[in-house]
Amino acid sequence: MTQKSNPNPTAALVEVAKIIEIELDTCIKKCNLPQHLEEAASYAVVNGGKRVRPALTLLCSEAVGGTLDQAMPSAIAVELIHCFSLVHDDLPAIDNDALRRGKPTLHVKSGEAMAILAGDLLLPVAFSQLICEQYSHEQQARLTKLLATATSDMVVGQVYDTIGGLPEHLDALQQLEEIHRNKTGALIRSACQMGAVCGNATPEEFEAISTFGSATGLMFQIVDDLIDLHGSAELVGKATGKDEEAGKTTYPGTIGVEASKLAVKDLQKQAETAISSLNGDAETLSSFNVWMAQRTR
Repeated sequence: MTQKSNPNPTAALVEVAKIIEIELDTCIKKCNLPQHLEEAASYAVVNGGKRVRPALTLLCSEAVGGTLDQAMPSAIAVELIHCFSLVHDDLPAIDNDALRRGKPTLHVKSGEAMAILAGDLLLPVAFSQLICEQYSHEQQARLTKLLATATSDMVVGQVYDTIGGLPEHLDALQQLEEIHRNKTGALIRSACQMGAVCGNATPEEFEAISTFGSATGLMFQIVDDLIDLHGSAELVGKATGKDEEAGKTTYPGTIGVEASKLAVKDLQKQAETAISSLNGDAETLSSFNVWMAQRTR
């Protein structure tokens, strides 16, 4: 499945998403699950998502001189963690969402108990992807640590966003960044770092990818905040306007819409600068960074 960067970056990204979708479907089918659990897990995972996080893993591997093949198991692991988080976030006790990616959420379709259990299942399946022959023992340990830390940070961010408990010494903007860098940014940063590990990055390349991932992760959530404020449910594929209704802390609500847009531009530039010195094929990664800043869904 080795693939070189496409002269048309948009076409390359579409092809990467197609490959990821096939690999996710294969992964679930290999688990030998009871039929109703397999159907629920497949519904949660193979449902036409944007595949931002696994694409970043693959493209960051290329950007440091690696290949898509080398990074694919890690990309699948990252996306399974993301899908687990979506299933649980949608539950009535947390965000209580009825729509995800243009379809009924899993608890609406299959019941709350099955949604909880299918989400639980995706965690061990994710980490099992990292124990494969193509990774050295050192890579397996690094990849597992990166993904475990990011998953923990993601849960912390969701607790801050849903239940509260933020450090009181932080001002409003610092508290907002603490939520975003954990809830959304941690897994995106880890996705990038894992790609660098798969591509055998040098310490300098790993640092550059880490900087890229941190900037992109925060930028992604700010764009999400703007989409929730102005986007339509039909285009986005889920309910919009819920953050404001729930009184959640967002960038537009804290610093305003225009300042939020400026923050996106600044973070996009930071990310671009970070990868400008890489020796691998970073053209598609750079284009992906632009798309993430400008996306409308």
